[in-house]
Order: sequence, then structure tokens, then C-alpha cells
Amino acid sequence: MKPYRLRPGRLIAKAVLALAGFLAVYPLVWTALNALKNNVDIITRVPKVIFTPTLANISYILGRDSVLTGLYNSAVACGAAVLIGIVLGLPAAYAVARYPNRFAGDIQFFVLSLRFLPPVAVAIPLMVIWLQIGLYDTLPALIVTYSLLTISVIMWLAIPAFQGVPKEIEEAAFVDGYGAYSVFWRIALPVAARSLIGAIAFSFVLVWNEFLIALMLSSSNAKTLPIVASELSQQGMNVPWGILNASVVLLSLPPLLFLGVLSGFLNSVFRQKKVEVRIPDAGTGA
Repeated sequence: MKPYRLRPGRLIAKAVLALAGFLAVYPLVWTALNALKNNVDIITRVPKVIFTPTLANISYILGRDSVLTGLYNSAVACGAAVLIGIVLGLPAAYAVARYPNRFAGDIQFFVLSLRFLPPVAVAIPLMVIWLQIGLYDTLPALIVTYSLLTISVIMWLAIPAFQGVPKEIEEAAFVDGYGAYSVFWRIALPVAARSLIGAIAFSFVLVWNEFLIALMLSSSNAKTLPIVASELSQQGMNVPWGILNASVVLLSLPPLLFLGVLSGFLNSVFRQKKVEVRIPDAGTGA
């Protein structure tokens, strides 16, 4: 047998991918290391790779009531907004993708245009509305505002995912007696599951990291974690870099956990739906 040799083009491609992966992971690893350093070890001219780790920064972050309150507000507001985006955005995206009409293009452009607007253009009118009805600086106001973002993002990303589902599968399901809702739940969702997981995860990260809208719609009671993290910094030379890095790690963990739990849950649900669909088909074929 001839020895396997990598072609120069493939070798270069793998080297480029490895470099891109390193550049993507390196800031995260360095931030996590700085969260375990004392401030003296961070501000040195020569970066320290070998150091005595400390949990003082993480303990300081987790020991503050404002951080725990911000974490709770972010989890409730973002989780509820993403859930509303799923319940309203996915069926709307499927309707646009599978039942197009003369307004389908306008709907897609309107949904996409919501992302063109700067956050200030969205936050100022909503701030006036929430002030007038007495919901300013409350979680319901944040949830409704974030829901506008999640619905638009999920629809924008889910329409191409549903358009990629082969129509022949759905037509076969209609022939077997499935209704429109059953086809959507048992056929379209499982087939487009991977793309939809990405859309849902992206919408969660988008609202989780939202700073300007949350800053303008809250003053004390509804502060989210990004706002609380920004308040930990100080002016001048005495910047607590270790605490800031620990807050960044705290900000980054929930989206990663959400993505892992979401992908595992949806994969198990959609896998079960696929099995339920195959069982009646097998019985019909028999």
C-alpha cells in the first residue's frame, strides 16, 4: 500500500483552519487565565503564563448582590424573550417559507430591516412608551422589547431553513393523512432542527449581550448582567482587571450552557418525532 500523503492545498487549508481556531480560542483562554490572576500578575509588561491562581476575583463577583440580581434579570428576560421568539417566530417563518404570497418578500424585508435600525432608534420610543404606562425599569418591559429582537432574528434565519426542507417529504406526509400542524411539528421541525438550533442560539446570544437597550430601559430594578459588569470598572489606573475578566467569564458561561442544553433537548425531541413518523410509515408499507 502506498503511504498516505497530504496534498499541499489540503495541508495549507488545514493549517489555515488550525490558525483560525487558535485565534478564536486564544482570547477566551487568556481571559479565563486572567480571571484567576492577581491584578499585579496581569499588569506586568511580560505576560505571565506561570502564576499562582486565585479565586478572589470569582468570589468577589459571585459575592455581590448586584451581580446575582443582574444574572437573574438577564436569565429571566432573555429566556422568556427567546421562548416567545420560538413560539411566534418559527410558525411565522414556516408560513412564509411554505405558503408564499405577494407579501412574503415584504415580510422578509421588514423582519430584516428591524436589524438595520440602531439600538437607540428602538430604545428611545420604547422608553417613552414604558414610562407612560408605568412599566419602565421592569422585567416585563425588557421581555417585550427583547421579544421584538428574537422574533425578527429567528424568523430571518428560520425561513431559509424551512425552505431547505424537501417538499416531497411534506407532500408524502399529507398523502399519509397528516395535517398542516402535524407536518410542521413532525416533519419540518426535525428536518430543519440543526439550522433552527443555530437561529435560536444566535437570538439568545444577541439579547444576552444587549447593552444599550437594557441601559436605556432600566435604572435600578431591571439591570441586566452586562450593565452590572460595566459598573465594575473604574476610571484611571486602578482598573480591576482580574474582576473584569471574571465578569467576562460569567457573561460567557450562560450562552454556552444554553446552547448545550438546547441542542441536547431539541435533538432528543426531534429524534423521538422522527421515530414516531417512521413507525406508521413502516406499518403502512407492511
